[in-house]
Amino acid sequence: MKKAVLASAILASLVAGTANAATVYEDDSKSLSIGGRAEARFNISDENKNDDGTGNAFKDKSRARINLKGKAKINDALTAFGKYEAEIKSGATFKTRYLFAGFDTQAGAFSYGKQDSAQVMLTDYTDILATFGGDGVDLVDGNADKLDNNFVYSGEFNNLTISSNYVVEDSEGNKDTDSYGIAAQYAFPFGLSLGAGYVNGQDGTDVDASQYNLAVSYEFSNFYAAATYASGENGDTDLTGYELATAFKMNKFIAQAVYNFQQSEEAGVKDDKKDYFALEGIYKFNKNLRTYAGYKFQQLDGADDELQVGIRYDF
Repeated sequence: MKKAVLASAILASLVAGTANAATVYEDDSKSLSIGGRAEARFNISDENKNDDGTGNAFKDKSRARINLKGKAKINDALTAFGKYEAEIKSGATFKTRYLFAGFDTQAGAFSYGKQDSAQVMLTDYTDILATFGGDGVDLVDGNADKLDNNFVYSGEFNNLTISSNYVVEDSEGNKDTDSYGIAAQYAFPFGLSLGAGYVNGQDGTDVDASQYNLAVSYEFSNFYAAATYASGENGDTDLTGYELATAFKMNKFIAQAVYNFQQSEEAGVKDDKKDYFALEGIYKFNKNLRTYAGYKFQQLDGADDELQVGIRYDF
């Protein structure tokens, strides 16, 4: 289950890592940790068949991830940090998920590379499933995670977290994709968190694209609930999306559910892009091994339901 509450600044998440990350080197001024996962999973849906309806509904979606995280103290006011994470999928498909480095100062953390936008600390409120979800409020490209050429600032001030980012168009690109965004969240001591953000840029076109986000979450004992709402535009197209999520933990078992919706409107014509419920169960044997199963109930005409099952080992 992704951490969906009280997302911390970049350096805090970098140093903390996952519960299973192993510190391979550490002294008074620097440290290096390694972590990752091996995740065997499959998906069953008519969506996996060919366009003519032939083929197998079964699709393997297994993957493995490995990450390296380091930090080094430069002086009492300055610390350097870096992160690299790669993913390998079945069929030997390899990609870099994260690759960034930066400085942590008394005013906050500054970094550059392939990393999340400032909005991800808000969208993570409802992006909690191991299987589905997390695609209702990404209305424009600059709102997404794992963006290249991304300058990020993040700072924590008591219970307030502020993050901003600027994505620069690559020199090899032939489309304008510059974007910028800012987000903030406040965590109350009784389990309530509130967040808001704005992103502006261009999605590879000659027209402006922008959106704003609102997020709320509440956590009490073993219960969690959250909602995110987004509204924006891409040229003459109005965009709306929202996600609802809830989770309940019972010893080693976690039951979770989400609802995702996304709609576009142009010249008075509405078009639903996302509309589904998803239910999921996770059983954690220990901090290393878990199994899960999720089912997506599609509400769009012509879209097929999906079942996804997996077993995951974290190291």
